[in-house]
Amino acid sequence: MEPEFGLDTFGDVTADADGHRLPYAQVIRNVVEQAALADSLGVDAFGLGEHHREDFAVSAPEVVLAAIAARTERIRLGTAVTVLSSDDPVRVFERFATLDAVSHGRAEITLGRGSFTESFPLFGYDLADYERLFEEKVDLMAHLLTEKAVTWEGTVRAALANQQVYPKTESGRLRTWVGVGGSPESVVRAASYGFPLVLAIIGGAPARFAPYVELYHKALDQIGLERLPVAVHAPGFVAATDAEAADILWPHARVMTNRIGAERGWPPLTRDRFEADIAEGAQHTGSPETVARKIAGTVRALGIQRFDLKYSNGTLPHEHLMKSIELYGSVVIPRVKELLAAESAAPGRSVTGS
Repeated sequence: MEPEFGLDTFGDVTADADGHRLPYAQVIRNVVEQAALADSLGVDAFGLGEHHREDFAVSAPEVVLAAIAARTERIRLGTAVTVLSSDDPVRVFERFATLDAVSHGRAEITLGRGSFTESFPLFGYDLADYERLFEEKVDLMAHLLTEKAVTWEGTVRAALANQQVYPKTESGRLRTWVGVGGSPESVVRAASYGFPLVLAIIGGAPARFAPYVELYHKALDQIGLERLPVAVHAPGFVAATDAEAADILWPHARVMTNRIGAERGWPPLTRDRFEADIAEGAQHTGSPETVARKIAGTVRALGIQRFDLKYSNGTLPHEHLMKSIELYGSVVIPRVKELLAAESAAPGRSVTGS
C-alpha cells in the first residue's frame, strides 16, 4: 500500500517580515490558509496540535479544523495531538463526531498525553495523576468509539451506565490514532486497544525507532489483531536549496528550542547540532530532493504507512511556511513516491529495505 503524506502544525505564533510577533487571531487565520493550500496540492492529511501556552495559538483545534473543513474538499483533518488526559473523552468524541459530519467523514483524532503540561492546572487536574488519567481515559475512549451504548467505571470521572453518546458518525467509527514519544509501555497500550500508532520523532535518527515498530507489530500479533497503520510525525522545512532551508530555519528553530530547553534543562542549541540534526537526525529539512530522500529513507527504515511533516517551527513567517507547503505538496511528495516505487521494483528489495 502506498504511504500517505500529511502536514502538522502547532499553530506556532509567527513573526512578520520585520520580525514583529503576529496576533493570535492572524496566526489562526493563516493556519486555515495553510491547510487550504495543502488540500489544493493533494496532501493527504492536516493535523493541528493542542497547546495552552503563549507561543502557540491553537488551543481548540476542532474549531479551527471545522473552519478548514469549510475551505477544503478532500484532506483529512486531525490533531497532533488531542491531550486526552486533561479533557473529557465524551466531549472529545462529541466534538470530533461533529467535525466528521461537517467535513463529510474526514475527521480523525490522535490521542496523546501531550508534551507540555499547562493544561493540567488550567483544567483542574493533578500532575500526580498523569499516568492514571491517560490510562483510564483512553480506555473510556475505546468504548466510545464503538458508537454503542457505553457502560464504564473508573476513578477520574463519573461512571457511565448503558449511556448513548451523540452524534453518531456516518461511517460508524472515527479514525483514531495514539501518539507516543518512544515509551515501550505506550506502544503496547496502543496495540492493546487496537489503535493505529503515531511515533513522534523529534530528535535522533528516525531509524532508531524501528524497535518500537517491531514491538507494536509483535503486540498486535500476540493479541490476535490484524496489522494496523504506523505513522511518523517529524519536523522539517523545505526551501529551494539545502543552504537556504537551513539559513531560513536556523534563527527560528534556535529561539524555539532554547525557550523550551530553558524550561526542561536542555543545553542551548548550537548551529553545529542543528546542522547535525538535519544531516542525521529528526529534521527533514533542505531542498525538495534532499527532503524527499530523507522521508523515503524514514519510510523504508520503519515500514510506516504515513509520514506527517511538522512544517512550522517557532516564529518562522507565514510566507516561508506557505512556500514550504507548496514545495512539499508539488515536488517532495511525488518524488518520495518515485523513490519508493523504484526501491520496491528493485530485485530483492522492498520499500522497508528488507
